[in-house]
Amino acid sequence: MNERLSVSSFDEQLTAISNLERRRLLLALLNATRNGGLPLDAGAIESDIDERRRRIQLTHVHLPKLVSGGYVDQPRKGSPDRQRLLVTDGPRFDEIRPLLELLEANRGLLPEDWK
Repeated sequence: MNERLSVSSFDEQLTAISNLERRRLLLALLNATRNGGLPLDAGAIESDIDERRRRIQLTHVHLPKLVSGGYVDQPRKGSPDRQRLLVTDGPRFDEIRPLLELLEANRGLLPEDWK
C-alpha cells in the first residue's frame, strides 16, 4: 500500500475491532509483530466458524476492510501468498496498536465474548 493515509479516528479503530474475526486477526498480528512471526497466516487463526465460510468472509469482508483502513497489508492479487491469506502489519497498524494493547492488558475485565 503506497498511498498516503491520514491518521485514523477512534471511531475507525472501533469499527475495525467491532467484529470478532477482525479482533482475533488484529490481536494475532499484534503478537506476531512482537515476536517476529510475520507474515501471519490469517487462515490459521482460531475461529468458531467452519473453515470454508471463514475463508470466504476473510477474503471478501474482513481483510478488505482492514487493508482499506491501512491496518493490514496483503500481497498483490494473484500472488501465492495472497491465496494462503498471508498478511503483515499495514502503514496504520501502529495507530491501532495502543487500543489492541489496552484490550489485551485488560482481558480479565472484558466480557467473555471479546476474543
